[in-house]
Amino acid sequence: MRLTVAEIETMDRAALIAAWDHLFDTPVPKGLSQSFLRRFIAFEVQARQRGGLPRGFVTELQKKMAGDVGNSVPDLKPGGRLLREWNGTTHSVEVTEAGYRWNKETYPSLSAVARAITGARWSGPRFFGLKETR
Repeated sequence: MRLTVAEIETMDRAALIAAWDHLFDTPVPKGLSQSFLRRFIAFEVQARQRGGLPRGFVTELQKKMAGDVGNSVPDLKPGGRLLREWNGTTHSVEVTEAGYRWNKETYPSLSAVARAITGARWSGPRFFGLKETR
């Protein structure tokens, strides 16, 4: 079965399920919309047409599947500074041995600092741009 993205776009659900069965060794996940089925199938078809997925990509996927995602937030050393503009004000946070210093107060985590700045619960690393958004 050799498919094109254009053909995949016109398939009904039954045809998409048949294509999935041909391409993958697992049943279609329950509740997967036709839109996602199309995306998954198109991705797989294109990857196979180009000789498979890049080795580095496969290695990263295997690490994540094994639970070895590592620390996605960089190790911050005392003396470092984080800057964040929020509602027109630039906030400077100093990394200390005891935690994070902002507005003459020390906080145990970046999330606590982000909460003090915004009044809402935030992932501190995400608020300060240390972690990519999903």
